[in-house]
Amino acid sequence: MKVLAKKTAAITGAASGIGRALALNLANEGCNLALADIDEPGLNETAGLIRGSVNVSAHVVDVAQRDQVFGFAEEAVRHHRGVDLVINNAGVALGDLLETVPLEDFQWLFGINFWGVVHGTMAFLSHLRRQPEGHIVNISSINGIIPNPNNGPYCAAKFAVKGYTETLAQEMYGTNIRVSCVHPGGIKTNIARNTRFNRAMFSLSREKAVSLYEDELFRTTADQAAKVIIAGIRRNKRRILIGADAKALDLLTRFFPVTAVSLSCLASRFVAKSYACREG
Repeated sequence: MKVLAKKTAAITGAASGIGRALALNLANEGCNLALADIDEPGLNETAGLIRGSVNVSAHVVDVAQRDQVFGFAEEAVRHHRGVDLVINNAGVALGDLLETVPLEDFQWLFGINFWGVVHGTMAFLSHLRRQPEGHIVNISSINGIIPNPNNGPYCAAKFAVKGYTETLAQEMYGTNIRVSCVHPGGIKTNIARNTRFNRAMFSLSREKAVSLYEDELFRTTADQAAKVIIAGIRRNKRRILIGADAKALDLLTRFFPVTAVSLSCLASRFVAKSYACREG
């Protein structure tokens, strides 16, 4: 989708982070926007930040609820007279061990991170088919390529998004619809701060865990991530990696798949233990 001006993009998780940055950057390209999030104040704040002559609609939506997402699609298409680009971006995080995580928390995360992607894709797909060209962008993660401990439900959901999106790309081959799967590395957003935090390795407190990720490990800004995604959409890239960390871990996993998983585990444990001791 080389030309974004006068197209319409539907974005979930638009109240903050990458979703907000995507909205602002796409607006600068002249793209009309249908923005969705469960956080109504944040959603309205994003809409209020957009300047220029683009048409913006805001929709309060829980992506885990199928009926709400299908309703969002109908409202967006009716308001904008069509949608050309769908970005299933909404996501949450959960800190716990697979042995102890409550199934209710596991289901909560999967409802948003995986089923939200499925709902968004299925709700808009028939509408995209009516356009001259359409594009679906699903946000996975570097944790959809390589896992790390204490993050099992998130990794499982992001691996599922990867498999779902890559199969969708195969099935859309030869049609008017392009499909991209995005794998961000560590992005400076509120996701760590808003994590549903149950427990961490080495008794790392919530505050220390947030500080570790947001202040020390995450390097790429949401604006930088949005620009990479938009560049990938322009080039119809099937796979979009964001950040030096994501690119390095992807290469390591390709060439040394077993060793990469072991190293990821050891590195995660070492960093968490060192930080717990240093801040203790």
